[in-house]
Amino acid sequence: MKAEDKHLKEEGQLFIVATPIGNLGDMTYRAVRTLQKVDLIAAEDTRVSSKLLSHYAISTPMLACHEHNETSVAKKIIEHLQAGRSVALISDAGTPLINDPGYRLVREIRKAGFSVVPVPGACSPVAALSACGLPTDQFTYVGFLPRGGRARGELISELEAAAHTHVLLESPRRLVKTLEDLCSSNMSGREACVARELTKLHETFVCGTLAEVALHFQEHAPRGEIVLLIGPAIEREATDDELITALSTPEMLALPPSKRAGSVAKACNVSKSRVYSLFLEMER
Repeated sequence: MKAEDKHLKEEGQLFIVATPIGNLGDMTYRAVRTLQKVDLIAAEDTRVSSKLLSHYAISTPMLACHEHNETSVAKKIIEHLQAGRSVALISDAGTPLINDPGYRLVREIRKAGFSVVPVPGACSPVAALSACGLPTDQFTYVGFLPRGGRARGELISELEAAAHTHVLLESPRRLVKTLEDLCSSNMSGREACVARELTKLHETFVCGTLAEVALHFQEHAPRGEIVLLIGPAIEREATDDELITALSTPEMLALPPSKRAGSVAKACNVSKSRVYSLFLEMER
Protein backbone atom coordinates (compact mmCIF):
# COMPACT_ATOMS: atom_id res chain seq x y z
CA MET A 1 0.00 0.00 0.00
CA LYS A 2 1.34 3.43 -0.91
CA ALA A 3 1.96 5.87 1.94
CA GLU A 4 -0.61 8.33 0.55
CA ASP A 5 -3.27 5.60 0.42
CA LYS A 6 -2.40 4.50 3.96
CA HIS A 7 -2.89 8.03 5.29
CA LEU A 8 -6.18 8.50 3.44
CA LYS A 9 -7.59 5.25 4.80
CA GLU A 10 -6.89 6.21 8.40
CA GLU A 11 -9.70 8.05 10.18
CA GLY A 12 -9.57 11.29 12.14
CA GLN A 13 -6.58 13.13 10.65
CA LEU A 14 -5.76 16.70 9.71
CA PHE A 15 -4.00 17.13 6.35
CA ILE A 16 -1.97 20.30 5.69
CA VAL A 17 -2.29 20.63 1.91
CA ALA A 18 -0.16 22.98 -0.21
CA THR A 19 -1.90 24.57 -3.21
CA PRO A 20 -0.48 26.47 -6.24
CA ILE A 21 0.90 29.98 -5.81
CA GLY A 22 -0.12 31.01 -9.31
CA ASN A 23 0.20 28.21 -11.83
CA LEU A 24 -2.62 25.70 -11.43
CA GLY A 25 -0.35 23.05 -12.95
CA ASP A 26 1.63 23.03 -9.71
CA MET A 27 -1.18 21.24 -7.86
CA THR A 28 0.20 17.80 -6.99
CA TYR A 29 -1.63 14.57 -7.69
CA ARG A 30 -1.54 13.73 -4.00
CA ALA A 31 -3.03 17.13 -3.08
CA VAL A 32 -5.96 16.65 -5.47
CA ARG A 33 -6.58 13.12 -4.24
CA THR A 34 -6.43 14.22 -0.60
CA LEU A 35 -8.88 17.08 -1.08
CA GLN A 36 -11.25 14.74 -2.90
CA LYS A 37 -11.13 12.08 -0.18
CA VAL A 38 -11.33 14.09 3.06
CA ASP A 39 -14.70 14.87 4.65
CA LEU A 40 -14.13 18.60 5.09
CA ILE A 41 -11.77 21.31 3.84
CA ALA A 42 -10.87 24.21 6.13
CA ALA A 43 -9.99 27.12 3.81
CA GLU A 44 -8.56 30.56 4.57
CA ASP A 45 -11.06 32.14 2.14
CA THR A 46 -13.73 29.81 0.76
CA ARG A 47 -14.44 32.17 -2.16
CA VAL A 48 -10.83 32.04 -3.33
CA SER A 49 -10.49 28.30 -2.78
CA SER A 50 -13.76 27.48 -4.56
CA LYS A 51 -12.13 28.42 -7.88
CA LEU A 52 -9.31 25.93 -7.31
CA LEU A 53 -11.64 23.17 -6.19
CA SER A 54 -13.89 23.75 -9.17
CA HIS A 55 -10.92 23.51 -11.55
CA TYR A 56 -10.06 20.06 -10.17
CA ALA A 57 -13.67 18.88 -9.79
CA ILE A 58 -13.39 18.69 -6.01
CA SER A 59 -16.80 18.85 -4.35
CA THR A 60 -15.75 18.40 -0.70
CA PRO A 61 -17.58 20.80 1.68
CA MET A 62 -15.59 23.78 2.95
CA LEU A 63 -15.35 25.61 6.25
CA ALA A 64 -13.78 29.07 6.63
CA CYS A 65 -10.68 29.07 8.85
CA HIS A 66 -8.81 32.36 9.20
CA GLU A 67 -6.94 34.35 11.84
CA HIS A 68 -10.15 35.74 13.35
CA ASN A 69 -11.89 32.41 13.98
CA GLU A 70 -9.00 29.95 14.28
CA THR A 71 -9.65 29.07 17.93
CA SER A 72 -13.36 28.36 17.50
CA VAL A 73 -12.78 26.43 14.25
CA ALA A 74 -10.18 24.26 16.00
CA LYS A 75 -12.92 23.03 18.37
CA LYS A 76 -15.21 22.21 15.43
CA ILE A 77 -12.46 20.34 13.61
CA ILE A 78 -11.59 18.34 16.72
CA GLU A 79 -15.25 17.29 16.90
CA HIS A 80 -15.05 16.07 13.30
CA LEU A 81 -11.84 14.16 14.02
CA GLN A 82 -13.36 12.59 17.13
CA ALA A 83 -16.21 11.36 14.93
CA GLY A 84 -13.68 9.65 12.63
CA ARG A 85 -13.82 12.24 9.86
CA SER A 86 -10.69 13.65 8.21
CA VAL A 87 -10.10 17.33 7.46
CA ALA A 88 -7.74 19.20 5.12
CA LEU A 89 -6.39 22.69 5.76
CA ILE A 90 -5.56 24.92 2.79
CA SER A 91 -4.60 28.58 2.46
CA ASP A 92 -5.40 30.94 -0.42
CA ALA A 93 -2.13 29.95 -2.10
CA GLY A 94 0.99 27.97 -1.28
CA THR A 95 1.82 26.04 1.88
CA PRO A 96 -0.51 26.70 4.83
CA LEU A 97 0.96 28.33 7.97
CA ILE A 98 3.84 29.98 6.03
CA ASN A 99 2.92 33.60 6.73
CA ASP A 100 -0.69 32.44 6.98
CA PRO A 101 -2.95 31.42 9.89
CA GLY A 102 -2.99 27.82 11.06
CA TYR A 103 -0.33 27.11 13.66
CA ARG A 104 -2.78 27.49 16.56
CA LEU A 105 -5.09 25.03 14.87
CA VAL A 106 -2.29 22.51 14.30
CA ARG A 107 -1.13 22.88 17.91
CA GLU A 108 -4.63 22.23 19.26
CA ILE A 109 -5.12 19.21 16.98
CA ARG A 110 -1.84 17.68 18.16
CA LYS A 111 -2.66 18.42 21.81
CA ALA A 112 -5.95 16.58 21.30
CA GLY A 113 -3.99 13.51 20.19
CA PHE A 114 -4.76 13.48 16.46
CA SER A 115 -2.31 13.05 13.57
CA VAL A 116 -1.32 16.02 11.41
CA VAL A 117 -0.13 14.96 7.94
CA PRO A 118 1.74 17.35 5.60
CA VAL A 119 1.00 17.20 1.87
CA PRO A 120 3.86 19.36 0.54
CA GLY A 121 3.91 21.49 -2.56
CA ALA A 122 4.32 25.10 -3.71
CA CYS A 123 5.81 27.67 -1.33
CA SER A 124 6.84 31.10 -2.64
CA PRO A 125 9.78 31.76 -0.23
CA VAL A 126 11.36 28.39 -1.10
CA ALA A 127 10.63 28.79 -4.82
CA ALA A 128 12.33 32.20 -4.84
CA LEU A 129 15.28 30.95 -2.81
CA SER A 130 15.86 28.02 -5.17
CA ALA A 131 16.24 30.25 -8.23
CA CYS A 132 17.79 33.51 -6.95
CA GLY A 133 21.46 32.49 -6.90
CA LEU A 134 22.11 33.57 -3.30
CA PRO A 135 23.65 31.19 -0.72
CA THR A 136 21.14 28.57 0.39
CA ASP A 137 23.16 26.48 2.85
CA GLN A 138 21.63 28.56 5.65
CA PHE A 139 18.79 31.07 5.52
CA THR A 140 16.24 32.82 7.71
CA TYR A 141 12.63 33.42 6.71
CA VAL A 142 11.48 36.80 8.04
CA GLY A 143 8.06 37.35 6.47
CA PHE A 144 7.02 41.00 6.28
CA LEU A 145 9.19 43.68 7.88
CA PRO A 146 7.45 45.75 10.56
CA ARG A 147 6.06 48.85 8.88
CA GLY A 148 7.89 51.28 11.13
CA GLY A 149 9.11 52.15 14.58
CA ARG A 150 11.74 50.52 16.73
CA ALA A 151 10.91 46.97 15.63
CA ARG A 152 11.64 47.81 11.99
CA GLY A 153 14.96 49.46 12.86
CA GLU A 154 16.06 46.55 15.03
CA LEU A 155 15.31 43.99 12.34
CA ILE A 156 17.13 46.01 9.69
CA SER A 157 20.14 46.14 12.05
CA GLU A 158 20.01 42.34 12.31
CA LEU A 159 19.95 42.08 8.51
CA GLU A 160 22.97 44.38 8.32
CA ALA A 161 25.05 41.98 10.42
CA ALA A 162 23.59 38.74 9.03
CA ALA A 163 26.03 36.06 7.93
CA HIS A 164 23.48 34.17 5.82
CA THR A 165 20.64 34.82 3.37
CA HIS A 166 17.34 36.30 4.57
CA VAL A 167 14.00 35.80 2.82
CA LEU A 168 11.29 38.46 3.19
CA LEU A 169 7.87 39.19 1.77
CA GLU A 170 6.93 42.72 0.75
CA SER A 171 4.00 44.63 -0.67
CA PRO A 172 4.58 46.27 -4.07
CA ARG A 173 3.45 49.55 -2.48
CA ARG A 174 6.18 49.37 0.15
CA LEU A 175 8.98 47.66 -1.79
CA VAL A 176 10.83 50.80 -2.92
CA LYS A 177 10.73 52.31 0.59
CA THR A 178 12.06 49.07 2.08
CA LEU A 179 14.88 48.88 -0.48
CA GLU A 180 15.80 52.51 0.20
CA ASP A 181 15.82 51.89 3.98
CA LEU A 182 18.10 48.89 3.51
CA CYS A 183 20.47 50.89 1.30
CA SER A 184 20.57 53.64 3.94
CA SER A 185 21.72 51.07 6.51
CA ASN A 186 25.14 50.43 4.95
CA MET A 187 23.77 47.60 2.81
CA SER A 188 23.70 49.23 -0.62
CA GLY A 189 26.44 46.87 -1.87
CA ARG A 190 24.80 43.71 -0.51
CA GLU A 191 23.67 41.07 -3.00
CA ALA A 192 19.90 40.92 -3.31
CA CYS A 193 17.07 39.65 -5.47
CA VAL A 194 13.41 40.54 -5.91
CA ALA A 195 11.32 37.65 -7.21
CA ARG A 196 7.83 38.69 -8.31
CA GLU A 197 4.77 36.89 -9.68
CA LEU A 198 6.37 33.47 -9.18
CA THR A 199 5.01 30.70 -11.45
CA LYS A 200 2.77 33.25 -13.22
CA LEU A 201 2.92 34.68 -16.74
CA HIS A 202 5.01 37.71 -15.73
CA GLU A 203 7.41 35.93 -13.36
CA THR A 204 10.51 38.11 -12.93
CA PHE A 205 13.80 37.92 -11.01
CA VAL A 206 15.67 41.21 -10.55
CA CYS A 207 19.11 40.51 -9.05
CA GLY A 208 22.14 42.64 -8.24
CA THR A 209 23.26 44.80 -5.36
CA LEU A 210 20.56 46.34 -3.18
CA ALA A 211 21.39 49.71 -4.74
CA GLU A 212 20.93 48.30 -8.25
CA VAL A 213 17.68 46.55 -7.36
CA ALA A 214 16.38 49.71 -5.67
CA LEU A 215 17.21 51.79 -8.76
CA HIS A 216 15.40 49.31 -10.99
CA PHE A 217 12.17 49.55 -9.00
CA GLN A 218 12.45 53.31 -8.64
CA GLU A 219 12.27 53.38 -12.44
CA HIS A 220 9.84 50.46 -12.87
CA ALA A 221 6.89 50.44 -10.48
CA PRO A 222 6.68 47.00 -8.83
CA ARG A 223 3.52 44.94 -9.21
CA GLY A 224 2.26 41.57 -8.02
CA GLU A 225 3.32 39.34 -5.18
CA ILE A 226 6.92 39.85 -4.11
CA VAL A 227 9.64 37.89 -2.34
CA LEU A 228 12.72 39.91 -1.35
CA LEU A 229 15.96 38.01 -0.74
CA ILE A 230 19.04 39.58 0.86
CA GLY A 231 22.42 37.91 0.74
CA PRO A 232 24.85 37.64 3.66
CA ALA A 233 27.03 40.49 4.83
CA ILE A 234 30.12 41.04 2.72
CA GLU A 235 33.19 39.87 4.60
CA ARG A 236 36.00 42.41 4.33
CA GLU A 237 39.47 40.99 4.78
CA ALA A 238 41.63 42.80 7.30
CA THR A 239 44.51 44.88 5.91
CA ASP A 240 48.14 44.34 6.95
CA ASP A 241 48.06 47.60 8.90
CA GLU A 242 45.00 46.40 10.85
CA LEU A 243 46.70 43.08 11.64
CA ILE A 244 49.88 44.84 12.79
CA THR A 245 47.80 47.08 15.07
CA ALA A 246 46.06 44.03 16.50
CA LEU A 247 49.44 42.31 17.10
CA SER A 248 50.73 45.36 18.94
CA THR A 249 48.11 45.69 21.67
CA PRO A 250 49.35 45.25 25.25
CA GLU A 251 47.31 42.05 25.60
CA MET A 252 48.93 40.52 22.51
CA LEU A 253 52.46 41.64 23.42
CA ALA A 254 52.16 39.63 26.62
CA LEU A 255 51.60 36.37 24.69
CA PRO A 256 54.17 33.99 23.12
CA PRO A 257 54.63 34.55 19.34
CA SER A 258 52.69 31.51 18.15
CA LYS A 259 49.73 32.09 20.44
CA ARG A 260 49.83 35.78 19.61
CA ALA A 261 49.57 35.06 15.87
CA GLY A 262 46.84 32.48 16.43
CA SER A 263 44.70 34.81 18.53
CA VAL A 264 44.88 37.65 16.01
CA ALA A 265 44.21 35.28 13.08
CA LYS A 266 41.07 33.98 14.76
CA ALA A 267 39.84 37.43 15.75
CA CYS A 268 40.38 38.86 12.25
CA ASN A 269 39.28 35.73 10.35
CA VAL A 270 42.54 35.34 8.39
CA SER A 271 45.14 32.58 8.16
CA LYS A 272 47.60 32.15 10.99
CA SER A 273 50.49 31.88 8.51
CA ARG A 274 49.73 35.36 7.16
CA VAL A 275 49.69 36.87 10.66
CA TYR A 276 52.87 35.02 11.66
CA SER A 277 54.70 36.31 8.55
CA LEU A 278 53.71 39.86 9.51
CA PHE A 279 54.90 39.18 13.04
CA LEU A 280 58.32 38.07 11.76
CA GLU A 281 58.59 41.22 9.61
CA MET A 282 57.79 43.32 12.68
CA GLU A 283 60.50 41.52 14.66
CA ARG A 284 63.05 42.15 11.92
